[in-house]
Amino acid sequence: MQLEMGEFYESVNDALQAAVTAMGGFKKVGPVMRPELPIDQAAGWLRDCLNPARREKLAPEQVLLILRLARQAGYHAAMNFVAFDTGYKATPVDPDSQEQQLQERFIEAVEGLTAIQSQLERLQRLRRAA
Repeated sequence: MQLEMGEFYESVNDALQAAVTAMGGFKKVGPVMRPELPIDQAAGWLRDCLNPARREKLAPEQVLLILRLARQAGYHAAMNFVAFDTGYKATPVDPDSQEQQLQERFIEAVEGLTAIQSQLERLQRLRRAA
């Protein structure tokens, strides 16, 4: 994986802070994550969560939300950091392609269940006939 300028971070918090900045800052992302809070409070909450010296931390689902929002905004450096740090390679996937793959898997699963149902019905008919 190639690291471009600005993609090297010391920690996952640094990478997530960069993603938040790329998406417009804490006052824009905080309220998306915590819509029940006033803007300044939500921004402060997110800032505290990404500060390793503070007690507040993000839940795994909230980290994924930031990464998902960053992907939607076209910012991939934070995900690249997570992948690189854990020994993986991250590649953005086209949402339409992802949806098509899931639909194909769903159809295959339904076809498999239909085949099982047919076999089960056949076995039951044979038992009744015996």
